[in-house]
Amino acid sequence: MTDQSSFFPDFHVTMAQPCPYLPGKLERKLFTHLTPDKPGPFIDKLLRNGFRRSQNVAYLPYCNDCHACVSVRIIVDQFEPGKSFKRLKRRNMDLIAERVRRKATSEQYALFNKYIAARHGDGGMAEMDHFDFSMMIEESEAETFLTEYRLRLTPEEDAEGHTELCDENPLIGVSLCDRLSDGISMVYSFFDPQYTARSLGSYMILEHVDYTRRQGLPFVYLGYWIDGCRKMSYKSRFSPQQHLTPDGWRDEGA
Repeated sequence: MTDQSSFFPDFHVTMAQPCPYLPGKLERKLFTHLTPDKPGPFIDKLLRNGFRRSQNVAYLPYCNDCHACVSVRIIVDQFEPGKSFKRLKRRNMDLIAERVRRKATSEQYALFNKYIAARHGDGGMAEMDHFDFSMMIEESEAETFLTEYRLRLTPEEDAEGHTELCDENPLIGVSLCDRLSDGISMVYSFFDPQYTARSLGSYMILEHVDYTRRQGLPFVYLGYWIDGCRKMSYKSRFSPQQHLTPDGWRDEGA
């Protein structure tokens, strides 16, 4: 049995570098490596309290003169989709969502490349090869899973009414998530950019809210909302939500 009383996590701070979200700002990150010797409850506590995970690194913004990055989470039991979200869900009723183990596939990688080329072609992820992609998907000390979204082209139902996935059903979206003690943390999502009208990024959040509710868990963690960053503005649409403050999680606007 591991003696957790002698466990002391090691944290490091990165050098300041240009912020990828706010022009003219510098960013630093506080981080720690998530290794097998770190207790599960410790990792869970980090991810529930502002840290984000990238492979086996948990990191937190640690900037000197900027506090624009705010951790947000959706309050699942209080969330009620408005008219636009209801239309969005109807628009995607022909999608099949399947939870799968965290195993990278060539099909996922091809979709990832298509997404990155269309949305983030000038970013660091554009240089990721299949090995890098596999590490992103598979390297995790958290309880991690994938959700694949397939377009139902030729649905076939068995005698009990369960829809069977067919080879003809193309993969158009993937979400990488961590299961926490009090919710689901959405780590990274990507989708086929040709289906712009489906708003797949928002739909995957809605679908995970429904999934989290069925699991009896209270929160969906969306990572950081950044004041002044247009790319992050969509997160504010999912309310009611809580923001992490120096005094702990507080209802938005409280």
